[in-house]
Amino acid sequence: MIGFWESILLTVITAATPLLIAALGELIVEKSGVLNLGVEGMMAVGASTGFAVATLTDSSLTGVLAGIGAGMALSLVFALVTLGFAANQVAAGLALTILGLGLAGLIGAKFVGTSRIAIPPIHIPGLSELPLVGKLVFGQSPFFYLSVALAVGVAWFLKKTRAGLSLRSIGENHSSAHALGLKVLRTRLLAILFGGACAGLAGAYLSLVYTPFWSPGMTAGRGWIALALVVFASWLPLRVFLGAYLFGGATILQMHAQAASLGLPSQALSAFPYIATIIALVLISMRRVGATPAPGSLGTAFVPPR
Repeated sequence: MIGFWESILLTVITAATPLLIAALGELIVEKSGVLNLGVEGMMAVGASTGFAVATLTDSSLTGVLAGIGAGMALSLVFALVTLGFAANQVAAGLALTILGLGLAGLIGAKFVGTSRIAIPPIHIPGLSELPLVGKLVFGQSPFFYLSVALAVGVAWFLKKTRAGLSLRSIGENHSSAHALGLKVLRTRLLAILFGGACAGLAGAYLSLVYTPFWSPGMTAGRGWIALALVVFASWLPLRVFLGAYLFGGATILQMHAQAASLGLPSQALSAFPYIATIIALVLISMRRVGATPAPGSLGTAFVPPR
């Protein structure tokens, strides 16, 4: 019985980790007042680039770094359009997703069907063999520990640091922040690059750990779920952490429901995590009629006065 629950919890963790990493990156972006809907595209490019580079160099670490770099490069395009030319952020983000999915297919075209050995989990002698908690706490992928550290670091940055306070101030009212001497465009650029790095890292996790091969569409809408998670969590890091595991559990639940042959269409079961996301967002919207915890300048372009 312990082994059964251990396997369930392990699969929930593996499903939640990329959602958590990508959502934390988007949280920082949105806290700065920028709405980047291109997370799915950046994850896809990170997955394809990471796998391609890891295969060519036979180094998973190099592949991970390449995935992060690819996500940042794509986010830089978004920053150029939205910050440099003050273009509509929603349209630019959607275009970024389309561009990212196309580039991912192009980069990974020669690697379809190729597989690699997944990045192994960390093993601590004595501790990793403990019943139930051994593999869950002391035998996870390095990405899991990185995601937890990232969640703690983001929460600390936003609440306890001067730079985090500046970021939040810019997100709430960029005009007032600029009047106070804060560097609005520079701060938003750094936030966008951080979000791109997290999305690329999440994508690299998918192709080098979660399913160690490349296939088109392997992100499977996880970028959109990460975007919804930020809203679901009311732009709070701890709630992003909890929400990632909630929706990771929903993903695993539909897999086990399919294996149990419940007599429901497989398409309906596959759509369950996304339906759960929509229901959660609707319930939150109903509860907060007339009020929103979103940053005040979210989605609004900033043009410095001359």
